[in-house]
Amino acid sequence: MVHSTLGRLTLNRVECRLLQRPPVCRRICSRTDILVPRQRPIRASATPWTRPSASIAKYQKSELSHHTTRRTSVTTTENTPASIQPSPSLSTEVQKTISPSWIEKCPSSIQPYLHLIRLDKPAGTYLLYLPCTWSIAMAAYAAHGAISPTTTVWYLAVFGTGALVMRGAGCTINDMWDRDIDKRVSRTRSRPLAAGVITPFKALVFLGGQLSLGLAVLLQLNWYSIFLGSASLILVTTYPLMKRVTYWPQAVLGMTFNYGAMLGWSAMLGSCNWAVCLPLYAAGISWTLVYDSIYALQDKADDIKAGVKSTALRFGAYAKPWLTGFAASTVGFLSLAGYMNSQGLPFYAISVGGATAHFAWQLVTLKVDDPKDAWGKFKSNVTLGTIVFGGVITDIIIRKWLEDRETSPAKGADKV
Repeated sequence: MVHSTLGRLTLNRVECRLLQRPPVCRRICSRTDILVPRQRPIRASATPWTRPSASIAKYQKSELSHHTTRRTSVTTTENTPASIQPSPSLSTEVQKTISPSWIEKCPSSIQPYLHLIRLDKPAGTYLLYLPCTWSIAMAAYAAHGAISPTTTVWYLAVFGTGALVMRGAGCTINDMWDRDIDKRVSRTRSRPLAAGVITPFKALVFLGGQLSLGLAVLLQLNWYSIFLGSASLILVTTYPLMKRVTYWPQAVLGMTFNYGAMLGWSAMLGSCNWAVCLPLYAAGISWTLVYDSIYALQDKADDIKAGVKSTALRFGAYAKPWLTGFAASTVGFLSLAGYMNSQGLPFYAISVGGATAHFAWQLVTLKVDDPKDAWGKFKSNVTLGTIVFGGVITDIIIRKWLEDRETSPAKGADKV
């Protein structure tokens, strides 16, 4: 039997004699620092070797298992690169939901904040920015050459910076409200606040910095635009709550994300032409109801479990007919905005026609029960918005070319 004497392991004489025979026993004793007392030489006539007692065999088995496990775990950890070792602060289930991105190459101290603002997923930033570009370009068309191309490019850059900052702020606000809900949704449980990597207080301090940057961008505009833009904060802060009270949170998101359809025009021309801006704003809201409802298709099962609402759940089996209706309203309001702004044929051919064709492709090929396909269709709306912007720019360029062509013969005749 194994005895414990003053905190030291000792063996009786019979078992020491047994340990002198099997090599395995000797190795185990030497590796685990079992102290074997020195014994007198055993004569050949001593009792022949027999199988160790049950207690010794059990002890040997446990020690072998312990050291084998320890060696395996050490080897695995040493051979695993630091860049892919699991984060000690995240559970295994959470780690499975994290997609690798370029953020993992950044300093570890800022990685959670970059994930918080979804900097590695720029589709949301583009979708916030594109309605601004429509409005800026249509205002430049309405100015009929009174605004220089340099000014137009300047405002495009200002609104691009603002979209990047305010989209990040919106993500922070959303995650602060939804951190408990995000823990119950497989796609969002790895978000820094839901995973506990960032505390709510740190997120609040970070949000203060984001809003300060957003204010700095807003102050680059005229006073009309500053007051108009400040009013959007009400929508930014309340949108995350809508999924708790209505099946139409995507409509509130549309009002928030397409605010630039009015703000871009006022920045360029000093005030809004509501005959153009309101149809353009309505087109953006309908567009958001299409792409964000497609986005919500990814989380239908988890949303039901978490008790939150969305248009994807509201539409149910009739998702495609609903989406078709909102796509048609987008095209209709976009056409009305172009008509009120006296846009030319390139706008209708490229912006309106291109958007119609893209919507048709999305809705025909959409697989409502395939989250991966829904994510792909959602991201493709960046292309749709770019097509609309490209149509307005093309309209400006062609009109300028035609005007220059008409004036060139007159200038030549004057010289003669």
